[in-house]
Amino acid sequence: MNEIVTTIFGLAGGLAMFLFGMNSMSDALQRAAGEKMKKVLAFLTRNPVMGAIAGMLVTSVLQSSSATTVMVIGFVSADLMTLPQAISVIFGANIGTTMTAQLLAFKISDYIYPIIFIGFMMSFLSKKDTWKNIGMVIFSFGILFEGIDIMGSVMKPLASSAFFVDLMGKVRHIPILGVLLGMCMTLVVQSSSATIAVLQNFASQAGPDGVSSVIGLTGAIPILLGDNIGTTITALLASIGQTKNAKRTAIAHSFFNISGTVVFMFLIPWFAQFVRWISPKGREIDVISRQIANAHTTFNVVCTLVWLPMIPLMVKLVKTVIPGDDKKPESGTGALFLDNVMLTQPVTAMYLVSRELHAYAENVLMLMSSVKRAVGDSGTVAKKEYATCAQKTDGMEKRIISYITRLFAEGGMTPKQSERAAGLMFITSSVGHVHDRCLEIYASVQDLRTDGKILTEDAVGELAQCFDIAEVLYSQAMDSVETGDQAEAALISKGRKKMRKAQKQFNKAHLARVRDQKCDASLTEKFSGILYGLERIVDNSVEIAEETMDHVRYVTVDDTGVDEKNLHLPEGQRFSRREFQSALAASSEGDKSGKAAR
Repeated sequence: MNEIVTTIFGLAGGLAMFLFGMNSMSDALQRAAGEKMKKVLAFLTRNPVMGAIAGMLVTSVLQSSSATTVMVIGFVSADLMTLPQAISVIFGANIGTTMTAQLLAFKISDYIYPIIFIGFMMSFLSKKDTWKNIGMVIFSFGILFEGIDIMGSVMKPLASSAFFVDLMGKVRHIPILGVLLGMCMTLVVQSSSATIAVLQNFASQAGPDGVSSVIGLTGAIPILLGDNIGTTITALLASIGQTKNAKRTAIAHSFFNISGTVVFMFLIPWFAQFVRWISPKGREIDVISRQIANAHTTFNVVCTLVWLPMIPLMVKLVKTVIPGDDKKPESGTGALFLDNVMLTQPVTAMYLVSRELHAYAENVLMLMSSVKRAVGDSGTVAKKEYATCAQKTDGMEKRIISYITRLFAEGGMTPKQSERAAGLMFITSSVGHVHDRCLEIYASVQDLRTDGKILTEDAVGELAQCFDIAEVLYSQAMDSVETGDQAEAALISKGRKKMRKAQKQFNKAHLARVRDQKCDASLTEKFSGILYGLERIVDNSVEIAEETMDHVRYVTVDDTGVDEKNLHLPEGQRFSRREFQSALAASSEGDKSGKAAR
């Protein structure tokens, strides 16, 4: 009984160390090279062959097909990658993940502790994030192999157990049992790398004759094939709640592994012979770990070569399983670009934040223009325009800030990324303040009309001039965030003086009209309040420009490593630049300062 308990705890502990090492190494590699890997992904996804190469390279470096698969599903869900491109990348990721098994086939037991020590010291003592991450990669690599060593040592008694020998004999002669066993193991552990590592270690144990493997290559191959099916559950789980194309990508991953397994099940004897031929020669227990790794690589390479020319067929298959198109969100409901799946990919998440913030900022600019029109026009058209603009901006600030907060909570950002995300959050708040000022100004105008009071033509003209100043400075501030132009940002603070000068001048002009009985004295509070609101918009614009001066700007497509040609912008979800220009030109009716707004 004690021996059984020791074996179970040893397997559990070794597996825990392996998974911890694997996840830590993957996380550290993503922090150290994740952004570069995304650029590789973008550069190589222009055709199916290059897409497969991209998936293979990225997964080989990140040591996690799950990380690549989830990343790709997120890209598809966010319309950053097309379905055929995503499928080709996942095909390549299946090849890339076999590199883990190839690494595990090396015998480095004597070097595990020096590797762990060197990695720990690098991570503990280094001040630069890059070296810290590299140290964590080395440390995690050592922990991973230590977990493998522990599992190997506790599995040795199993090789002499009559029960396990009999079980492995059944698996060897009834391949479907091996497939089910491998699939169930991977479903439980959620890591094909872990279950293949266990398989490599167990297969390396000698059978009753002391020379042959306890399971043999023909017995290990069905379990290996089951592992490949089980690993698709990660993609399927990641696609829950995502777009139809994201779900299709996950299903394509399952089709790939299931179809390959079905074919290879009928070829096991010949497949085993081929693997032995390409693998090192020697005693079976000495070489079977490498044989299993080679079988894993061969299976995925062959399946990829077969399926690559048939990607259009795969697309049709998954579209048959999940028919129809995604419903586009109606205007004003839900986020336009934000996708929770991308929270684990900081750069791409901040790119989506930038797109959402850009849409929010342009909608607020249009709102400002509609409020300006409403000041001098009480008609139905002006009210309808304002209501449309207000609806488009409703709740956008809250959604963006909530998304950035969740991005911080994920804890995967570097200090530079955190600083940039904080800057985008501050800009979002400033845009939100501009939005609130516009609502307050419109409310003041409506209050005047409710009380039956009307601004004079001179007062409306003066307010229009201040609106023009506010529109120009706000527009320039947001442009500086988009371009990173610090020279343009530096000019905006000078514009604040122009607004304050105009505010003083027009307040004096209003009081002069009151004195000359050309204007109702009761309008003074509202008129001054509107001028103050416009001054606060300019102050908020200066705050935005100051963030640009602190090197905060939108995260671009180039930063994410996704080809801009792949973007599918949801039409009708925000005012386009052309629509904005037309509306602004109409509202300013040829006024030069109004034309300068864009």
